[in-house]
Amino acid sequence: MTVTVTAARARGLEPLADVLEGIGPVVVAFSGGADSAFLAWAAAQVLGRSSVLCATAVSASLAPEELADCRALAAEWSLRLVELTTDELEDPDYVRNDTDRCYHCKVSLMDAVAPLATAESATVVLGVNLDDLQDHRPGQRAAAERGARFPLVEAAMTKADVRRLSRRHGLRTWDKPAAACLASRLPYGTPVTLGTLSTVASAESALRALGFGQLRVRHYGDLARIELDPADFDSALSRRHQVVEAVRDAGYRYVTLDLEGFRSGNLHPGGEDQSERGQP
Repeated sequence: MTVTVTAARARGLEPLADVLEGIGPVVVAFSGGADSAFLAWAAAQVLGRSSVLCATAVSASLAPEELADCRALAAEWSLRLVELTTDELEDPDYVRNDTDRCYHCKVSLMDAVAPLATAESATVVLGVNLDDLQDHRPGQRAAAERGARFPLVEAAMTKADVRRLSRRHGLRTWDKPAAACLASRLPYGTPVTLGTLSTVASAESALRALGFGQLRVRHYGDLARIELDPADFDSALSRRHQVVEAVRDAGYRYVTLDLEGFRSGNLHPGGEDQSERGQP
């Protein structure tokens, strides 16, 4: 059932409600992260669930846990969900893994989503927030070039706004750790392959099974550089044999712990090791 814009305002969703009302039916690029989850939920509140379709791109770059959570969220919130298989690994420009890798990935996503949007007479929307505009994210350019819109940006919402409103409305994604695609674990210039993505996914899954939340396994051939929340350092060191075993079982020979801790997107240009500060 559609919630009127007035009712949405009473729930603290303005001016996002006005933006969504102006856009009309939407197809939400749904990764299950805090931003896309909040956008999908809010769109369902404002436009009604029949006018909101969530589309999740399924490929080797999506961690299995993230796909499972997309399905769980859609079921919990009664959202319509479509899973689309994308073929970015067939694109040499993507596999080459230069600084525009995300551009080519988003092109693949938009090409897959476009027929759905046409069938739904809808606009493709992405959960980009104001903070994201300060980062190196060529995927945003690819999406905008193909007609996608960013309602959170149009409503002048930051990441903090998304988390605050998500918490107010009881969305369990309000404090969900950032979870970029698995290809973001590879330094630029390292080819993106199915085997490499599988190795990274296995290592991260094993560490999550040990109870670690916010983490990245950065891939350097047979060496894994683990980034954890500094609050988890003591636990990791006290269980270092388990940590090493888990990561080696995934296929790495050397296992290291980065003493700087988790830094979102640190493989981008401009940071250490040609890091990409600011990307999840």
